[in-house]
Amino acid sequence: MTDYAELHAHSAFSFLDGASQPADLAYRAAELGLSAMALTDHDGLYGVVQFASAAREVSLPTVFGSELTLDAGEEQPGADDPAGTHLLVLARGPTGYQRLSRTIAQAYLTVGEKGPPRYNLEDLAAGAAGEWLVLTGCRKGAVRQALTRGTPGPGGRIGADGGAGGDGHTSRRGRAGAAWELDRLVALFGADNVAVEVTDSGTPADRQLVETLAGLAAAKHLPLVATGNVHYAHAGEFPLASAMAAVRGRRSLEEMDGFLPAGPVAALRSPAQMARRLAYCPGAVQTAAAIGAECAFDLKLIAPALPPANVPPGHTDASWLQELTWRGATERYGPRSPATAKAYATLEHELRIIEDLGFPGYFLIMHEIVQFCKDQGILCQGRGSAANSAVCYALGITAVDAVRYGLLFERFLAPEREGYPDIDLDIESGRREEVIQHVYRRYGRERAALVGAVISYRPRLALRDAARALGYDIGQQDAWSKQIERWGHLRRGKINYLPWGRRDAVPVDADDDLKGIPPDVLALAESFMKLPRHLGIHPGGMVLADKPVIDVCPVQWGRMADRSVLQWDKDDAAEAGLVKFDLLGLGMLGAIRVAFEEIERAEGKRWEMHTIPSEQVEVYDLLCAADTVGVFQVESRAQMATLPRLRPRRFYDIVVEVALIRPGPIQGGSVHPYINRVRGREPVTYDHELVKPALERTLGVPLFQEQLMQMAISAAGFSAGQADQLRRAMGSKRSTERMEALRGALMAGMAERGVPAEAREKIYTQLKGFADFGFPESHSFSFALLVYISAWLKVFHPAAFYAAILA
Repeated sequence: MTDYAELHAHSAFSFLDGASQPADLAYRAAELGLSAMALTDHDGLYGVVQFASAAREVSLPTVFGSELTLDAGEEQPGADDPAGTHLLVLARGPTGYQRLSRTIAQAYLTVGEKGPPRYNLEDLAAGAAGEWLVLTGCRKGAVRQALTRGTPGPGGRIGADGGAGGDGHTSRRGRAGAAWELDRLVALFGADNVAVEVTDSGTPADRQLVETLAGLAAAKHLPLVATGNVHYAHAGEFPLASAMAAVRGRRSLEEMDGFLPAGPVAALRSPAQMARRLAYCPGAVQTAAAIGAECAFDLKLIAPALPPANVPPGHTDASWLQELTWRGATERYGPRSPATAKAYATLEHELRIIEDLGFPGYFLIMHEIVQFCKDQGILCQGRGSAANSAVCYALGITAVDAVRYGLLFERFLAPEREGYPDIDLDIESGRREEVIQHVYRRYGRERAALVGAVISYRPRLALRDAARALGYDIGQQDAWSKQIERWGHLRRGKINYLPWGRRDAVPVDADDDLKGIPPDVLALAESFMKLPRHLGIHPGGMVLADKPVIDVCPVQWGRMADRSVLQWDKDDAAEAGLVKFDLLGLGMLGAIRVAFEEIERAEGKRWEMHTIPSEQVEVYDLLCAADTVGVFQVESRAQMATLPRLRPRRFYDIVVEVALIRPGPIQGGSVHPYINRVRGREPVTYDHELVKPALERTLGVPLFQEQLMQMAISAAGFSAGQADQLRRAMGSKRSTERMEALRGALMAGMAERGVPAEAREKIYTQLKGFADFGFPESHSFSFALLVYISAWLKVFHPAAFYAAILA
């Protein structure tokens, strides 16, 4: 049986070019029996983590590369890939990958602002240092361009008078130009690092072109390698790929008809299919398999470490963290005494776990950032699961006392944890950029970058692009797009869409806001919404590394000045082993700082968030009266309507209130049952006794992610690690798919423990309801503190409060 590795494939991260997710390509390649596969998206490594992760599941060897655009220009209508001359590069192992990542990053950063990268062929060759294999590429590769257009001009560009007509690849001038370009690649990269690529889509012209390229390869003693120039996993995705080409070319499908292939020529093919297709070109398929075997490696090998923290002479990371913790504990808890014994025992327990896991440096770096904020008079507060840590409280990273409220440290940092913890640092939104730029200066632009955010289609843009691709005029596009919501999903409970391109893709009992929109437009828009549209920037997640982060993932400029951004989103960065620090903006912190300054100016007393008196009756009276205009988190109409019904009288009631009026509990039907149980109008019940320990503190109503983790452990027998996977699935933007993958294990575990079928379904529905919107209890504690502080200011210092809000 013939082996074959696909070495030229584009995913949906060749934005508006590839029509399949990286994971789908990997799964299909394994299904077809490929010996290896390369992901070669345009000018980036955006999808490699998802590709590598999926390939690992199905034991598919992975190759990593990119199709570099040497001279980007204006997109031409009908182009099936970005404009410019292309060079296909495959990394030969981890070192080659690092060199490729660095090269792409430098090409973007050289530009100085958001825009296409700038490559120089000579610099590329120098950067490769023999660690890349260069393929001559598709029809936009220099060799193919020379065949079809004529001889090269100065610097390798094709001369305007060099065209050879439709049969240029058979002309003497075309062959001479192609030979010149091939010689140039060999001279720069070396004969051992260049291969001639051939692709046969089934047309007579392709066969003639392949035979010409095979002759050139033989004459130059270079390997000839077969590829599929893949743009989608399955032939059935061809209609979607065609529609994407129309969107990219800003034309309708009808206008693009003469430029698009007649059939699905860019789908993945099996080794047998490739062998049959290129039977007239002996060895090309086998060469692809050999190159795949040579270049394949596991992406996990590139994971970096954390950069070193600033530690005084005579200290290690661990000893310096202890020193800072004891200093902070003395200030916040007081000296060691019987009254503070519990706090100090908790700190010792946490420090022991932190040191055993090798994480002291992480806490020191976060402390440095917080200390910079304090030195500059910038108010900040750590939130998220960090609120469960007494060490974070002692270091001044958080303002919630984990000891006082009995918060579980292991929710933040369990002894069996593999990756670094995750601390979200809220910073005054008006001054957050100062902190971000400080981190860039402190660690260097090559070692620090904001995490990318892969922006998917929103409903209105998806509908507009779909209507344009299908030939509807601008006025109709506008009218339809205004009918629907800006956010959320096109798919509704009463609608069943089949993939676009199926003739039976029709809506059933459509909602009013979708009526009048043709079924094919809706179905195509739904297909668009499953794919990434472009790269954005995470609100504040910064990655730091001990070596240049551009050796791990390319960095490019964001639209905002002085913002450089990774080509990976937060989930991919975490999966690859990059350590992220979340520096997030929060407007209320700025208002609180201004209020504190006004109070100090007027009264001479300096308040800090952790020194505000707790459990003051007047604060709860204000909340119960819903007099909360200007109060953090609870000034919406929904919150103001809920407060008099909930009647908070203790801090944990505020914690619940913050979490209650959110999409997850609302969609899960948790709001009214909880309020009814608080008011005594409804008995406290549980779907099964096994979930009682997790839900007792919220009267049997699930509200927090931590509770859902505990439900999975107690009701389904999940391990702590599996429960953490569930938590990560709930917090991931790909959560729905991940939750579905966990359904079988949940259901089987509950069945083994005697949970009846009806209760199993109820419990799973509750879990799934939090897949997109679940709220962590630790986040709620941090937000509740800001609710309390802002309400306290409104009660006791109204002038300073209103001045701060107006400021």
